[in-house]
Amino acid sequence: MLNIAKTIADELNIKEHQVENTINLIDSGNTIPFIARYRKEVTGNLSDEILRQLGERLNYLRNLEKRKEEIIRLIDEQGKLTEELTNSINNASILSELEDIYRPYKQKKRTRATIAKEKGLEPFANIIYLQMEKKDINELAKEYINPEKGVETVEDVFNGAMDIIAENISDNAEYRKKIKKMCFREAVIISKAAKEEKSPYEMYYDFSELISKVPSHRILAMNRGEKEEFLKVKIDKPEEKILDYIKRDIIKDKNSQFSKILNTAIEDSYKRLIEPSIDREIRTDLTEKADEKAINVFGKNAKQLLLQPPIKNINVIGFDPAYRTGCKIAVIDSTGKLLDTTTIYPTEPQNDIEGSKKVIKNLINKYDIDMIAIGNGTASRESEMFISDTLKEIDKKVYYAIVSEAGASVYSASKLATEEYPDINVSLRGAISIARRLQDPLAELVKIDPKSIGVGQYQHDVNQKRLNESLTGVVEDAVNSVGVDVNTATPSLLSYVAGINKTIAKNIVKYRDENGKIKSRKELLKVPKLGKVAFEQCAGFIRIFDGVNPLEITAVHPESYDVTEKLLKELGYNTESIKDKEKLNELRVKLKDINIKEMAKKLNIGELTLKDIIDELSKPGRDPREDLPKPILRSDVLKFEDLKEGMILTGTVRNVIDFGAFVDIGVKHDGLVHISEMADRFVKNPSDVVSVGDIVKVKVIGIDNERQKVKLSMKV
Repeated sequence: MLNIAKTIADELNIKEHQVENTINLIDSGNTIPFIARYRKEVTGNLSDEILRQLGERLNYLRNLEKRKEEIIRLIDEQGKLTEELTNSINNASILSELEDIYRPYKQKKRTRATIAKEKGLEPFANIIYLQMEKKDINELAKEYINPEKGVETVEDVFNGAMDIIAENISDNAEYRKKIKKMCFREAVIISKAAKEEKSPYEMYYDFSELISKVPSHRILAMNRGEKEEFLKVKIDKPEEKILDYIKRDIIKDKNSQFSKILNTAIEDSYKRLIEPSIDREIRTDLTEKADEKAINVFGKNAKQLLLQPPIKNINVIGFDPAYRTGCKIAVIDSTGKLLDTTTIYPTEPQNDIEGSKKVIKNLINKYDIDMIAIGNGTASRESEMFISDTLKEIDKKVYYAIVSEAGASVYSASKLATEEYPDINVSLRGAISIARRLQDPLAELVKIDPKSIGVGQYQHDVNQKRLNESLTGVVEDAVNSVGVDVNTATPSLLSYVAGINKTIAKNIVKYRDENGKIKSRKELLKVPKLGKVAFEQCAGFIRIFDGVNPLEITAVHPESYDVTEKLLKELGYNTESIKDKEKLNELRVKLKDINIKEMAKKLNIGELTLKDIIDELSKPGRDPREDLPKPILRSDVLKFEDLKEGMILTGTVRNVIDFGAFVDIGVKHDGLVHISEMADRFVKNPSDVVSVGDIVKVKVIGIDNERQKVKLSMKV
């Protein structure tokens, strides 16, 4: 049997005991965010990313072991299980290899080979395959003629025998393994145009590349082009080499009476049975690897987007641009509360610029607006120019920012949006979402299906189940790394907190509505269905401002309150000290001077836990997102026509993909920084250089006026 802990440890390059300890924690019902944050001593400080990979591999390998047991049972029931076969099954490390071993024993539909076996031709097929018979094979064949079973001629005998041999060769696990290896080393993926017309897939109309070299984004592009019937894709395999390998292994003497028959059977086996199924398996393998890569990139981008810094204490106008139906306006106060909504028509066909300016100026004055969030969809460019001109005509300094409105329409029409704003028109809900995204991206974006938040590539083409699992994990990690204010959080946000499901999240909000503000973490135990297990998982990620215990604005877990109070006492302070600015500054100095090793021993806790407690006491209530670069705030507009080659601009990274990054430089379309233009050194992976939300300096190196595309370089 496979040693799962050792296998995972080798794959992730960590110690076996770390894996074993983590498996015990997972099996005891602990969540990944909780394990990553509060069980560092047990796991040896494994990150949430490694822990998620570990969890996924654990699941895969356990399913593999389950399938091995099932296959051993099924073969044993047929009376065909041998020690050698059992060893082969137990040594299989991937599911496809395991299924190849099981292939000959699988109950098949009626094939040409099974029909030939029904006709009694298996013994004759074995004679040919073993190549030991001295008698004339044609004479022997006559003995198998049986008109009652439909075997009327010698030719029928040979054809049936060759069908059996062809299927046996095709079912040989060792051959399939070797052929796949040859293909992954030497095969070429070829795509041709299926129809001669313009499409996004023109670069693949006459394309070929070694499958060992083809990057994942090309696999996904070709898959999509094939699905949309613009491309025909095939795998060109080293056929001669493959046939030569099988023939050398099977044919003992090229001059024997069996040679020609076996040659024919081998070629038929390859063409009719092996090649089509190997083709499918290779395409599936390539797609799975490409999916995994795309899902990882998408996950990284999504996490960076979710962790964009909030802009707190500002009143915002959310501006959802449009043409004919008008631009939707929502006014949101600094707490996220909706104050007002309206619709204006500064764009075509109405072009009511003066009337629209009047409305915006009135709203700015009435609600003391600090910022305007403009959605980046249809008519965004014209709306930006309109807002820029309007802001020049007022005395107050008001900025605007372009906000991705990806998924806003999905949210607007969702059941959740209807529950939040039952009396607000669907079209106006998008403007509310745009405003709130500027105030607190995380709290707003968790309301939207992560696939719809506008980062990544080919997210609708990859394995949706895997993508959903991965993205749920990404959102959980983001939410729990920030922490959640239990008295203001929506059910959507609360449902991503470790240990809290959608039902408990709704119960927390209901409890809050009925009983007023929650004053302590322990009070959560009064919430229906939130028991001790859920409390242990969620408590450290919940924040309670102005609560009973000052520690509850920090990530210190209630299980560590006693030890934290002892630590503060050792330093001459108490928990109230972290609320006093002067005392907190004194405390910070003392915390810096602590000898971690000695203090951990004295308090009888792990050094890693002590370090985390010290960090939390040094910055109580700190939002980790505040350390990240703030979004670019603009007061004037840059037109596409203003761009010149050589121009140096500042932009925000909007999306990171396999071949580079898209950067918002303030014109209608994001510019592309190709991977070759990201640094003066070789860059293997764009994610090593930039992340979504990064503010970067770029140089304009190419302008395509016709397609409104901009090429950028970060080699400034």
